Amino acid sequence: MSALVRAVLFSAIIFFGLGQGAIAQDVTLTSRDGALAISGQLQGFDGEYYRIDSSYGLLTVDGQGVICDGPACPDLAAPKAVIRVVGAGALGARLMPGLVAAFATSQGLRLEGPASAGMATRLIDPATDKVLAEFSFQPLSPDAAHEEMAAGRAELVLAAASDPAFGSRTVGLDPLVAITAPENGLPEISTPDLARALTGAVKNWAELGGADMPLVLHGLAEASDLNRALATRLGREIAAIVVHDTPEDLARAVARDPWALAVTGRSVTGMARVIGLADSCGFPLLPSALAVKAEDYPLTLPVYFLTPRRRLPLVAREFLEFLALPAAQEAVESAGLVGRGLARQPLTQDGLRLINAIQGAGEETTLADLKRLVDLMDGADRLSYTFRFRDGLAELDPASRDTLIDLARMIEAGAFDGQALVLAGFSDGSGPATKNLDLSADRAAQILSALQLAAPGLAKTDLPRVEAFGEALPIACDLTDAGRRLTRRVEVWARPAPKN
Repeated sequence: MSALVRAVLFSAIIFFGLGQGAIAQDVTLTSRDGALAISGQLQGFDGEYYRIDSSYGLLTVDGQGVICDGPACPDLAAPKAVIRVVGAGALGARLMPGLVAAFATSQGLRLEGPASAGMATRLIDPATDKVLAEFSFQPLSPDAAHEEMAAGRAELVLAAASDPAFGSRTVGLDPLVAITAPENGLPEISTPDLARALTGAVKNWAELGGADMPLVLHGLAEASDLNRALATRLGREIAAIVVHDTPEDLARAVARDPWALAVTGRSVTGMARVIGLADSCGFPLLPSALAVKAEDYPLTLPVYFLTPRRRLPLVAREFLEFLALPAAQEAVESAGLVGRGLARQPLTQDGLRLINAIQGAGEETTLADLKRLVDLMDGADRLSYTFRFRDGLAELDPASRDTLIDLARMIEAGAFDGQALVLAGFSDGSGPATKNLDLSADRAAQILSALQLAAPGLAKTDLPRVEAFGEALPIACDLTDAGRRLTRRVEVWARPAPKN
């Protein structure tokens, strides 16, 4: 029996009270694994919820989690959940089959694939051979998908942009990359130059350090999630000359045109070549899994399941809860996205950041500062958990608040037993170095305090220690607000625990 089903049943029992007298037993509601059964007189069934007068009192039980047995049961003994997913077509075609298959396995259900394109995938109880749920996916434009869910004709929308009218659950992350044809030799483009190209200010590749040829900007329709996300970040519409219906069409066309340029998700680059990105000071921006999860790579598009404000069927709710589990994240990564699970990397393999530290060191960053940094990095892994604060405030941004809860749960679960954790604070380079060192120490200490509040039962020996390095390890340019925000951070490092 799933945790959600058990919670529904037991919360109903607690809510309506215990100790009522025995009554006629017209029906029995049994959880699908047989672990729990409730008998009583059926008061009603609305197609989703049973209302039963039992020895525990009057209960409301979600019909998705139980099988009804008895003369008063409705014809549908095990109500079938119909989960209709609509939205981003190319992404859904890659993501949904593996995700639904992994969910079925996690629930102990048999999967029966669609008989033909456009048909539903069925999840079947192997013990009873009953169809418990059907999942279908229909590709729709963002506006049409939102309309379907608002009208109650869809349960979930797969999208690359959130919508304040709906709830959302992050599925994975898709780093955005610049692409061109394989024969285009431009090795790298800065993010300011890319922004100028996307808004139509760059007309010739020579302006970017390439050949003296016209730049042909490709893009997607204005209504697409990707186009909307880019336009929001740039503050202007994308000035595409050639517009395509799908990311796959976009990648194919760019790969054939040596003077084409486009931005797309890394999961759909096809035969096109990815151009390296750098910030305005030349700091390389690499979309590694750790950099994407830690938000060090600024061009990342979250992928969401948008949810309606109404109550979803139990199977849909369990499916959304399943997204956080490793099996779901494996399916997400198999679809070409970056999963949300923890990533780690030995700091000794992060030579690029050390180069940045040396090249970006100001007059106030001493050799002793760098030596202390390197000594602590030796033998340590960097975790993808990274904390950043809202601009101008001592308040964590929304993503960092979620990260704090994740870190607390991992520590409580013993995921770092035998390791010593470090909260490493860093600042940007604006202002005196001594003040920046104090600021980085304050931010790291703030994370430690917040972690203690999030997990008050943790022993002091399980908590991280605080280290501060000020401006000693920049990861982006100090000349821009965006670069300074990336560099102001608290990282989490893991080292082998010292032996007693």
